[in-house]
Amino acid sequence: MVHDALQRVPNDKGDKNIDMVNQIRNSLAIMGDNSTAFSLPQPHLLRTKLCDMKDEELDPIYVKRREQLKKLVASVTRPKIVQGKFLNGNEFVAFMEQILEALNKGEIPSTGSLVEVFNKGILERCLKLYNERMAKVRLPLPEQSLQDAHERSKKEAMDVFDVQHFGRQHAKKSVVQLDEEIQEAYKNVIMANEYQSSKICESLYTRCEDKMDQLQVLRLPSMAKFNAGFLQCNQSFAHECVGPSKANYEQRMMKMLGKSRSLFIKEYNHRLFNWLVAFSLVMVVVGRFILKFIMIEMGAWLLFIFLETYTRMFWSAESLYYNPVWHFIVSTWETLVYSPVLDLDRWAIPLGCMIAVFVLYWRCCGNRKYGSRGLLPLYNNHKGGTNRPRTD
Repeated sequence: MVHDALQRVPNDKGDKNIDMVNQIRNSLAIMGDNSTAFSLPQPHLLRTKLCDMKDEELDPIYVKRREQLKKLVASVTRPKIVQGKFLNGNEFVAFMEQILEALNKGEIPSTGSLVEVFNKGILERCLKLYNERMAKVRLPLPEQSLQDAHERSKKEAMDVFDVQHFGRQHAKKSVVQLDEEIQEAYKNVIMANEYQSSKICESLYTRCEDKMDQLQVLRLPSMAKFNAGFLQCNQSFAHECVGPSKANYEQRMMKMLGKSRSLFIKEYNHRLFNWLVAFSLVMVVVGRFILKFIMIEMGAWLLFIFLETYTRMFWSAESLYYNPVWHFIVSTWETLVYSPVLDLDRWAIPLGCMIAVFVLYWRCCGNRKYGSRGLLPLYNNHKGGTNRPRTD
């Protein structure tokens, strides 16, 4: 049938189209000269009963060509050799059944499965590269900085995969899988960043809260020292607290600092007033009995009278705090109590002990060494007294 189809068609009229078709037939005939293909005609018109018919009932051309096909198959067939042994028909059938069963179970690798295995190793190496790059990032970080580090590490891993991967269709699946696994790893990094950020911000918040509590109970109240501690706490929190937890803890920090400042200002003037009253009384005692210096005693009495009497007669306790005289007293107190050089709240007790020892030494040993004559005016001097010696 193929041989007949490739025969030239007569072209008595010289039709160009028929000539072109005949050229094609000639080319195909040359190419298929060594072809062993067979085209069998239809055996019988009753196709549904072909299995029940004998060869005498079938088309003779079909029977003839069928026998030719059998001879051709027998001539080109070679015995199957497995493990150095020739297989007969039954053994070959059993061997083919085993191959089909293995193919159905996926035990024999196909081209696609080999590509997947090859790309799987590359995928694992790229994922490991991404994890190594992200492990070098020091947490916590701001969210945008962490996102930038993720994008750089992901791009590097994807570039390595694009260079080393094998195949096109199967590589697309591997790219999707690599992207999903990178996203899962990135979620773990985000959780670790949130934990580290919360840990550091909580530590800073607790430290500032303890600092504010300490400043509330200063032995010598000082607005300058409170402001210095307030500023230091605020700056350390702003620089060291980073990451996704900063916004939440920043609100808590501002609320806590605002409350601490309001409470300190509320108690500051009252505590300072009590301290100045106590200080004036102490200086009265020191000036009268220790130093015996009338100017110190008088100044202390004036301060005490001003604080206890004059304020009660002319001002209320609240109006005193808005008076210019009080502001001058507060400025002087702040200068004495706290400065970058000396923190009197910390050194008050050691300095007090040193001054007490010096005064005791001066009172006890100084008079013995230089005589009983004092350098300061005493109370036992008599007005109009004479220095003449008594006579009989």
